[in-house]
Amino acid sequence: MRSYPLSVLGAVLAYLLYAVGPSLHRRLTVLGALRRYPGAATTNGAEVIAIPDTVHCEDIHYHAPSGSLFTACEDNAETRFKWFPPLANFDDPELAGKSRGSIHVVDPNTMQSRRLKFENFDGPFVTHGIDVVPDKDSADGEAVYVFAVNHIPETQPSGAKGPHARSQLEVFHHVLGSSSVKHLRSVWHPLIKAPNDVFAESPTSIYVTNDHRHRYHGLMRTFEDLCSGAKWTEVVHVQLASLAASDPSAAVTARVALSGMHNANGLGHGRSEREILISSCTSGVLHIGQIPANFSGNITIRESVEIDHIADNPSYFADPYAKPGDDRSGFLEAGLARAVDLSSTHRDPAAKDPVLVTYVRPIAGRWEKRILFEDDGTRLRSASAAVLVALKPTANSESVAADTRKAWLFATGFLSKGIVAIKVDL
Repeated sequence: MRSYPLSVLGAVLAYLLYAVGPSLHRRLTVLGALRRYPGAATTNGAEVIAIPDTVHCEDIHYHAPSGSLFTACEDNAETRFKWFPPLANFDDPELAGKSRGSIHVVDPNTMQSRRLKFENFDGPFVTHGIDVVPDKDSADGEAVYVFAVNHIPETQPSGAKGPHARSQLEVFHHVLGSSSVKHLRSVWHPLIKAPNDVFAESPTSIYVTNDHRHRYHGLMRTFEDLCSGAKWTEVVHVQLASLAASDPSAAVTARVALSGMHNANGLGHGRSEREILISSCTSGVLHIGQIPANFSGNITIRESVEIDHIADNPSYFADPYAKPGDDRSGFLEAGLARAVDLSSTHRDPAAKDPVLVTYVRPIAGRWEKRILFEDDGTRLRSASAAVLVALKPTANSESVAADTRKAWLFATGFLSKGIVAIKVDL
């Protein structure tokens, strides 16, 4: 009789370990609770090149036709630690109201950044996710549209800023090779509540993620981050009837195109014009979806890939030197190695946030996942986006082992001092 309750207890514990154990272990892995960094940079001996004048650039995109990288940077090292709504930091809305972030073009050959001058735009500009798409009406593809999330503070009737954000999107136009970027309009809609990233299907058809239901700090926001079952976020489709409206809410319609997501975060372009990449950030999941034709339906998720760390802004690398039997194309996910620490570090300019960049490729019916870059936060803090730029195979490549193909990996973070470049094996 005395052993019966112990048997029941043992059965319950065994069931919990079987049912809950794997899920709990994955949550601890993704959030980085099981990782330790003793203090030495862990970049596998690779040379790390720091790109100057790229402070706090959260997102980065590679524009293959021009061979250029585009990014939006905070520029001011002080602002992000006092105002960044994506991390529920609303400490100094007045400072945010003076923010003058910028758009940069980075040359992957010279490793130099060029800050573009704004035309018709005077901020404030608190940068986050971006997208870059071609202006198909421009001669010889000489221009692009740049879309950017802007976390401006709300303005009270008195003129005072804050206490929270009234985030919106900015639409710019840039002639490749020029020194400026022209602001076309701002975009705001009630469905754009907590925008994180933007995906432009065309200049007038845009998808935006809302990364939180609970936008402000508190217990429910923390629960939303930690619990992968809190599938409360969505992807919103925004349609613009005009690119010249002076009122941010004018000529804007929107609808929810995908709901039931946990921490919908970064967006990226995939292998075709209709393939969209969506990250469930703190779940560590890359979703590969299909956007509907003619805006007539919802996004359909075709496949989901688990990453062993939080997954921020995804990107797709199309191997320009692919040949039958040797195609290095794949997906990139950058994220924090110890997201569990972020709540105590994101206001500290001196803190380190270790990073991981994972390269994901479909091979023989399975997903190969490989860490391309790892750092304890010394060289790169808080990785949130990464892209690959392939290096041309050498003339004697036929005599070289097939696994020696190389590329430049460019990675950046929302709290990073600058974009870094690392030569990696593909």
